[in-house]
Amino acid sequence: MPNKTIVVKIGGSTLGSHDTTIEDVVELQKRGIPVVIVHGGGKVITDWLSKQGVVAKFVRGERVTDRATLDVAIAVLAGLVNKELVAAINSLGGRAAGISGVDGGLVRSRIKNVDMGFVGGITGIDLSLLKTLLQSGFIPVVATVCFNESGGKDEPQILNINADVVAGDIAASLGAGKLVFLTDVDGIHDSSGKILARLSRSEAEALVSSGVASGGMIPKIKSCLKAVDSQATTCIIDGRQPHALLLDIEGKVSGTVIK
Repeated sequence: MPNKTIVVKIGGSTLGSHDTTIEDVVELQKRGIPVVIVHGGGKVITDWLSKQGVVAKFVRGERVTDRATLDVAIAVLAGLVNKELVAAINSLGGRAAGISGVDGGLVRSRIKNVDMGFVGGITGIDLSLLKTLLQSGFIPVVATVCFNESGGKDEPQILNINADVVAGDIAASLGAGKLVFLTDVDGIHDSSGKILARLSRSEAEALVSSGVASGGMIPKIKSCLKAVDSQATTCIIDGRQPHALLLDIEGKVSGTVIK
């Protein structure tokens, strides 16, 4: 029997207008469709950093994370953003539980590049807690900070990690039927600006290697390809559209599908 689980990545840039996304998630739960939410919060992190006079830095769509940035990221992602999402789902009659990649050792990692600071590269996924929540009828809402298993004396035990990457790895590990990226763009575009409705693996890889796909779209495409390897259907759609998630499930919204 095909896996019906849907992994939904909510981008930090769409959190300010996520009202219908929460409604859609609750509706899917009522229909008996298991949903896992993986969320970012980049815009909120950047806003909090700016209040402290810290300028955010990015390399190929990923945030450079020093100690000060790490502290803010943990507080914002696992605290403020995560609990607001959980509260919003529960207030609409859904059943959600907020966790992070640290909880239950869900996402294990090591520092992947010293130039990026305290940013983790995934070394393993432990689905035990996630599956327990799903089997108990909850929507897991995952904040993307992770457990640092390297054990370095001068390293923090918690690392920041790209939410797109986490979504792809969780979808692949679960064998999810679908991975949906809700973003603030309408999909992937070619060099002339035309939206690409469907992409094969090779076409998607070519967009990254040629530089046509850049910035934050790079980790999204790479994560889609990882999930595709586990037979998931993946799509990148504009999460700002009313009921974009439900419309996508029903095949009624435009965007880019990588399959």
